[in-house]
Amino acid sequence: MKLNKKHIVLTIFLPIQILLLQFAASNPAFVEFYYSNGIYPVISSFFRIILGWIPFSVGDLLVAFGVFIFIRFLIRLIKTRFKNFIPKIIHFTAVLSVIYFCFYLFWGLNYYRENLAKTLKYEQQEYTTEQLQKVTEHIIKKLNYYQHKITKSDTLKVENPYKQKEMYIMAATGYDNLSKDFPQLKYQFKSVKSSLMSLLQTYNGTSGYLNPLTGEAQVNDRIPKTSYPTTTCHEIAHQIGFAAENEANFVGFLAANYTNDLYFKYASYRMAFGYCISEMRKRDRNISKELWKTVNKGIAKDFNASYQFWQVYKNPFEPIVKKGYNAYLKANKQSKGVQSYNYVVDLLISYFQTSKNF
Repeated sequence: MKLNKKHIVLTIFLPIQILLLQFAASNPAFVEFYYSNGIYPVISSFFRIILGWIPFSVGDLLVAFGVFIFIRFLIRLIKTRFKNFIPKIIHFTAVLSVIYFCFYLFWGLNYYRENLAKTLKYEQQEYTTEQLQKVTEHIIKKLNYYQHKITKSDTLKVENPYKQKEMYIMAATGYDNLSKDFPQLKYQFKSVKSSLMSLLQTYNGTSGYLNPLTGEAQVNDRIPKTSYPTTTCHEIAHQIGFAAENEANFVGFLAANYTNDLYFKYASYRMAFGYCISEMRKRDRNISKELWKTVNKGIAKDFNASYQFWQVYKNPFEPIVKKGYNAYLKANKQSKGVQSYNYVVDLLISYFQTSKNF
């Protein structure tokens, strides 16, 4: 088998792309202006327009096809006893180079944009335990209010009555309301779908993902419904260009909170409480325990039900998947890996401290 010139060129292009990415990483203002607020909105809108109307996830099918092709490649390589190994590896690397290019062009460069805190003009500095406690107390107050408003009792667990597709529409409405106060968070051309791989996602411990090659927001339709609104809003935040997990969490919180629906508002404060109380537990376990005593029993039941749900799907492969995802996040300017989700607390504290109702 002769070497294919196109494959060689594409293979050489891969390390060049990696070098160019280093330039992007050191120039967030450039990425913010020319990509995140330049060509990305056009690219993402295009994909959502042409794929958003399709009732099933095209991205999931693309992933399944990619996995099938990769497995077939490995089997054939072994069957032929690695005959023509170099041409085949160059071919494989050429395909990888194209996927790498599409990933960063279609979405991935958003990892290297300006921090959302800077965009929102938040003057962030390391927060104190006292500040964290004050914000957590405020969140608990709001969470208790919405739980009681829904159930009419502080001991009953919230039961979300909506279907998944209804919540996709409601999430988009939240973004419509949000864009009036935060124009940079505008969301157009809805493309949110239940993942065809929801069962697999449940086993690997994920609630959803954005397919960067199709622009579709994929939500695991098996997860507990009380967290469904914020998960949906989180994936939409990725769609509009916020790749960092803490920023997607924060934008998701805002969008869910900006709906006029009690269940969405409950979900927003539920998520905020989860991250804040987790951070407080790391700093001061005694304060954390005291804060939990002020939480309505119905909310504690909700968190326990969610914990029990995920425990059922625990398996030996989940930690391996999380390690892989951890490495992926670290490779994309999120030095804390999966712990990056927790950094939403910084944004929440900045937001509440500048809020008129705090």
